[in-house]
Amino acid sequence: MNRRGQLVLVAAAVVALALVPVVAAYLQLGYAPGSGTAAEPRPGADAERLLSRAVARAPVLADYDWTNRADAVAAVRGALAPRLDALRTARLTGGTAAVVAYAPGVADSWAAARCPSGPNRQFGACRADGGVVVQERDGRTHLVAVAVAVRVVSDGRTATLTLVVER
Repeated sequence: MNRRGQLVLVAAAVVALALVPVVAAYLQLGYAPGSGTAAEPRPGADAERLLSRAVARAPVLADYDWTNRADAVAAVRGALAPRLDALRTARLTGGTAAVVAYAPGVADSWAAARCPSGPNRQFGACRADGGVVVQERDGRTHLVAVAVAVRVVSDGRTATLTLVVER
């Protein structure tokens, strides 16, 4: 082989090596021509985020004696009502509707199975009252969790989820 043939062969090898990172980047990015849409949002993700924030901002119930826990639950429901209403009406103009309701059965099950307890905790039993789980701690009422059922209806699709938001 002459010198010119060797030079052409080396040049071809250099070009091939230069294209390797370009091909690797192309494969890693997953580029698909004509695909300009963002990822599909997960149904109920907004509901989960809104409810988590609302429960975190719910009033501190330690001001209520354990005997007045019904008043404490009413205070939590009152604090959550505007957030639940906002969730129900958030995307009505975009064709999405949400049906939101407390989930008392889920709250009962959660209270029976996951109530905070243990050898170093001097807590009373949990009580579920219409989807709101409270616990007696040192004679005071403490909010533990809220159970909510959400059904999101959009463009002929329905997503149903039940959330238990712990505090």
